[in-house]
Amino acid sequence: MQDFPIEYYEFYIKFNEGDYYTCHDLLEEMWMTDKSNYFLKGLLQMTVSLYHYGYGNVKGARSMMRAAHEYLQDYRPKHWGLDVEKVYPFIEQCLLIIPEDVDRVPFGSVQTLPPLPELFLYLEDD
Repeated sequence: MQDFPIEYYEFYIKFNEGDYYTCHDLLEEMWMTDKSNYFLKGLLQMTVSLYHYGYGNVKGARSMMRAAHEYLQDYRPKHWGLDVEKVYPFIEQCLLIIPEDVDRVPFGSVQTLPPLPELFLYLEDD
């Protein structure tokens, strides 16, 4: 298996734990050293979307998930040990579920939003 930055391995752990804020920090740290890496940017947008949704910023979640959908397109079917074909159905489901007619809900009302599906990420051999 290919060696990746330690932050990339940590990203998988934190993503699967649902700690999207930490995911953002880990991915951003890597992306800031290589801003041409749109794979990392796509993963970053996806995790930011999930973070926003969890705090009621529906408009931000929708926008970031759309960006993730675009950025990751060029990395199908597999890149950096991630089966992107397994991520795409998740992104597309989220885009169908995230309400189009809502921009924001108060944090105390986040539980009224439709729940998003779960996704667990795994590193695989290329």
